Amino acid sequence: MATLIKGGRVLDPGHCDELLDLIIENGRIAAIKKPGQGAGDDVIDQIIDASGKLVVPGLIDMHVHLREPGFEYKETIESGCRAAAHGGFTAVCAMPNTKPVNDNRQVTEYVIRQAKAAGYAKVYPAAAISVGSKGQSLAEYGDLKEAGAVALTDDGMPVENGQLMRRALEYARGFDLPIIAHCEDMTLVAGGCMNEGETATRLGLAGIPNLSESIMVIRDIGLCELTGGRLHIAHVSTEESIEAIRAAKARGVRVTAETAPHYFTLTERAVGSFDTHAKMNPPLRSEKDRQAVRAALADGTLDVIATDHAPHSPLEKNVEFAQAANGIIGLETALPLSLALVRDGVLSLADLIAKLTVNPASVLGVSSGIRIDGPADITIIDLDAAWTLTAEALQSKSRNMPFDGWTLTGRAVLTMVDGRIVFKDMD
Repeated sequence: MATLIKGGRVLDPGHCDELLDLIIENGRIAAIKKPGQGAGDDVIDQIIDASGKLVVPGLIDMHVHLREPGFEYKETIESGCRAAAHGGFTAVCAMPNTKPVNDNRQVTEYVIRQAKAAGYAKVYPAAAISVGSKGQSLAEYGDLKEAGAVALTDDGMPVENGQLMRRALEYARGFDLPIIAHCEDMTLVAGGCMNEGETATRLGLAGIPNLSESIMVIRDIGLCELTGGRLHIAHVSTEESIEAIRAAKARGVRVTAETAPHYFTLTERAVGSFDTHAKMNPPLRSEKDRQAVRAALADGTLDVIATDHAPHSPLEKNVEFAQAANGIIGLETALPLSLALVRDGVLSLADLIAKLTVNPASVLGVSSGIRIDGPADITIIDLDAAWTLTAEALQSKSRNMPFDGWTLTGRAVLTMVDGRIVFKDMD
């Protein structure tokens, strides 16, 4: 079956940004032509008119929690991948804090198998740094990579033992696997539940200082520099962390970093009157930190925008703020929230798309791009679509996010994985 994507603005960061036609056959890009030079209608089975739309490589979210196995009441691989497709993501990297933890070949292969059965998006599993993510002994990295793991992380928990983190970076280097670091000093968190500052004081809630994140960022950068490993810093939220990452990159350290849309969109004030949908880890920070995150995206200190999609049911969220679980869903809101950076002049459109496609692909060592004979993983975006987000319309099984009722601009209108349309909402 041959499909023609006609007349769209094709933007593949670093390669092209022009009106082009794409011809898809057998799940791959068969031809890229100037408008009007496409194959004759007699050989095309399906025409998608992308006029006035943006056609980009499929979006990649390198930080999601799909909850399966073990917490299927919050999310399943099938529901999470369906949400990804509706958000324009053709691939996601699944964190290992499931039950059982993904620290072995069997769980890695199970995640991949379930994703293929669901069919909505490609899932690249991240496996645990340590057995059970307990921070005591290293998992078997060679076996995990052979099974399909693309990265290593104990996300959800920091690796508190510095010697173990050093060994992880050294061991992972032998398999060319990145270590994704959850940077948090638990002794400084000390029972805190939101950002330390005026809002926490006013609400009578225990605060979490910026230093709880940045001190571990500095430690892990030092270990990366010592070992020559590959380090990726997850969910960066503070100005101090950004300064450390920026300085490390200037020294040539092999470090990359991500942030999430909530850190450049919201501040601690979103907690309002104890809104648990605004409770996450790391916590929403100050306006100064938010501006630092935006500046770091602009200058390239932060390479990737990832969602840290973390579904929770009302059982974990409809409780007292201090007792509520941390986390926010983001697969279906990330693109419009990120497009606001372009309208605000923080990023060019090409830079934004890079942070959602080729940059995470580079960190994970997976494919991305619109190339002849490359996989037809494609997202079509309506940049001007204005719409109102309603939580009940989301595809995720969970609803824990503070954006319900927001009016947003821009959205994915078609998502294609290996030439198959997995989501479409076009005229």
